Amino acid sequence: MAYWLFKSEPSTWSWEDQKKKGKKGEPWNGVRNYQANNNMKAMKKGDYGFFYHSVNEKRIVGIVRVIGEHRPDPTDEKGRFGLVDIEAVEDLPNPVTLEDVKKEPALHEMVLVNNSRLSVQPVREDEWKLICKMGGLKKAP
Repeated sequence: MAYWLFKSEPSTWSWEDQKKKGKKGEPWNGVRNYQANNNMKAMKKGDYGFFYHSVNEKRIVGIVRVIGEHRPDPTDEKGRFGLVDIEAVEDLPNPVTLEDVKKEPALHEMVLVNNSRLSVQPVREDEWKLICKMGGLKKAP
């Protein structure tokens, strides 16, 4: 199993929007960055990810699960990029801000700290567990 972080502007697609899709989930489309696309190519069904509100909020607000592996993105007219399908799993009881992450020495190597513009990024298992704990989850999925 691998762990990921999906960034979204809440005014475009919010955590509440994602939750409304239920078990059906939603395609994570519109990615136009090769590194982010390669990250999605590496995803497998059952992988988990953090749902991150970017722009003004800059905080991890929920947990998603990959329910559909990489396939072509129909919104990409040139056919270069793909998408994965994700479903909302649970809220983070205490959203974890970018500032919180930066303050935590154990997270200084996290991609979110060092390449915060990357829209889909890997999360190491130790980072995953720590952020779940910081977010108030009794047990990390």
